[in-house]
Amino acid sequence: MNKDTLLLRQIHPSFIQNDRVTSQVFRPTPKDEKKLSVYDGDMIDPMAAFEHYTQQLKLASVGVMGVTVDECSALNLPCQSDPEPFSEHAIIDFSHLAENAITKKSKLLKKKAEIRGWLYREE
Repeated sequence: MNKDTLLLRQIHPSFIQNDRVTSQVFRPTPKDEKKLSVYDGDMIDPMAAFEHYTQQLKLASVGVMGVTVDECSALNLPCQSDPEPFSEHAIIDFSHLAENAITKKSKLLKKKAEIRGWLYREE
């Protein structure tokens, strides 16, 4: 990964309200141990990431949005490869932050992703 690498985030159907994504999209849940799962965009394109997520992993997604490693770094959010679950897996690490900072930074990431727009959306 480099600073321009797109980190691809799957958008769960429940994270869409009034046809807009919620800030929950980029907020890790307790089961994530403050490490947000993404796909390394240098290793897989958005459509292939969507197909892997929905067809092989059998998880729900309506599409893919993304942020860059550089955008995460600007918010002091380290990104790293995490090939344990599958080779293209990566994480955005929120583990050093308090809950209020996680909420704030997840909203900022959502804004960056919205400006970029959908990278892939289910037909």
